[in-house]
Amino acid sequence: MLFPATGNSASMAAKIPAEKSGKCQCETHHSKSILYQILNKEHGSETKWHQQHCSPHSSTRSKGCPCLDRRRVVLRTPEATCRRAFEVLLKTSIFIRNLPSFYHMPWEDQFVLIQRNWAPLFVLGMAQEGVDFDLREIPATSLLKKILLNQSSTAMNELGSSSAGASLAEVQKMKNLLWKFWDLDISAKEYAYLKGMILFNSERCVLRWLPYVQSLQQEAQKALMEFISTMFHGSLGRFSSILQLIMSLRDIDAGAIEELFFRPILGEATLNVLLIETLYIKPDWLGKQMTSE
Repeated sequence: MLFPATGNSASMAAKIPAEKSGKCQCETHHSKSILYQILNKEHGSETKWHQQHCSPHSSTRSKGCPCLDRRRVVLRTPEATCRRAFEVLLKTSIFIRNLPSFYHMPWEDQFVLIQRNWAPLFVLGMAQEGVDFDLREIPATSLLKKILLNQSSTAMNELGSSSAGASLAEVQKMKNLLWKFWDLDISAKEYAYLKGMILFNSERCVLRWLPYVQSLQQEAQKALMEFISTMFHGSLGRFSSILQLIMSLRDIDAGAIEELFFRPILGEATLNVLLIETLYIKPDWLGKQMTSE
């Protein structure tokens, strides 16, 4: 037999945390009416959101919340940040071009390694160059709001054709990694060894010269360990911390990087094509484009 909830039982139910009840924690942040939230969603405090998601060492408030994957962000200052991102990409390509061991491999192996490892290489370059960036959340468009406010069809089409942005969860993961690298105050020599370890990472790759690539990565890792042991009096705690960050770099979503930093410039083109042109077909193309702007 079912009984109506008493005052005490209703009070206890109200105190159940959102995460225990299976609800998204984001749903508990506002007590306004549904209609009020729909009409005022994009007029919330941008400063408060900026402090939560763009400050050093910030972590997403609702960790593991599926809403973070649905929330989309773009750069707050795309012109300046995209230019710096292109500079990092250019320096990364120059680093690769200056490695004779990389060009000794078959072209097919070079292509696979670039395709699989460009994203962690790029993030490592962002860390070395100290490139931080601020974000702006894209307001979710509401069909009901369009109807109630009688927005024109032209405005609706423009809104629908705008950039979809990158996943907040993926971008926040990248920002947190950048700050961890900066906390370690990694030297230029350490960054060079780390780039070698990442570039020659052959995990889950089908390569013609697999043993050769593996030996190059082991050589870079050994050089890093010896350098840290010499500079930090035999302590390998730093080496272990850096290795953990390298492992985390492999989880960075390449699509989020491309969408956030390069989609406003590349349009429908892919970054893989740009990298191949930069490294093989037109090595000076990227530099000429940057100097002409």
